[in-house]
Amino acid sequence: MKVSDILRVKGTILYTAGPDDELKSAVDLMADKDIGSLVVMSHGDLVGMLTFREVIARIVANGGTLGSSIVRNAMDDAPLTCTVETDLDEVRRMMLDRHARYMPVMDAKMLMGVISLYDVAKAVVDSQNFENKMLKAYIRDWPEDTSEGAA
Repeated sequence: MKVSDILRVKGTILYTAGPDDELKSAVDLMADKDIGSLVVMSHGDLVGMLTFREVIARIVANGGTLGSSIVRNAMDDAPLTCTVETDLDEVRRMMLDRHARYMPVMDAKMLMGVISLYDVAKAVVDSQNFENKMLKAYIRDWPEDTSEGAA
């Protein structure tokens, strides 16, 4: 299974922020859209990732408020990325190794989507459920041995 399989199910809606946007505006967008991350883009290039983890770290650093921070001051400026062709086992390993909950999906410099650890886990569980269903159906329809000499 590949990342493209997840994106096909997820759809194509993407939310982004600019590095010089007010952090409060980015947080308001995340809350309004009920999303846990924003890809940070500048002049068409991926420059960072803003997740609730970075927002909380900035709030703690500011003594409990967002203050007048901008996205650049809070974002992860070296986010993990993958392509639509990346295998889900590799994505899962990468995300677990870096404790990343969100990963931008890139095609060269073009942002194709964002996948979450939830999306990866759901795809794996759905795939395993389908495989179990097919195996159970196969076992239930197992043909009897009709060869001669069968005891």
